[in-house]
Amino acid sequence: TPGYGDSPPAETVSTVQGRVAFLDHVLQELGMRRPVLISPSMSGRFALPFVLARGDQLAGFVPIAPVGTKDYTAEQYRQVQTPTLILYGARDTSLGLQALQNLQNLPRHHVAVLPGAGHACYLDKPEGFHRALLGFLHQL
Repeated sequence: TPGYGDSPPAETVSTVQGRVAFLDHVLQELGMRRPVLISPSMSGRFALPFVLARGDQLAGFVPIAPVGTKDYTAEQYRQVQTPTLILYGARDTSLGLQALQNLQNLPRHHVAVLPGAGHACYLDKPEGFHRALLGFLHQL
C-alpha cells in the first residue's frame, strides 16, 4: 500500500479522492474488468472509498478486517450493491469486530469467521480462508 511500511510518502494518495483514483488507475493498467477486490487490513484506506464510490465496477468485495470502516456512515454503506464477503479471524477481537459492526450495513453481504485465526486470518488458517473465498467466488 503506497505510503505505508517502507514505501516513500505519496502525495497522490494523501486524500480519499487520490486513493480512489490510484486504485482505479491500477485496475485500468492491469486491464481488469469487474474484478473482486480483496482488502486486508491497511488496504481498507484504499478499498473502502473505492467500493463506496465505484463499487459498480467490481464483481465482488472481500474486506478482511480492514482499517477505516468507522470513517463512513451506515447510510453510505447501504448504498453499495457490490456482493461482499466480510471475512475475519475469530481471535481478531478488535479490528475484526469493529469492521463487522460497520460493514454489516452493506446490503449484499455474507460473513465468514475463521475459528482460531487472528488478524492475518489468511496466514493463520489458509485452508479455511481459501474455502470461504472460493465459496464466495463461486456464487458470483
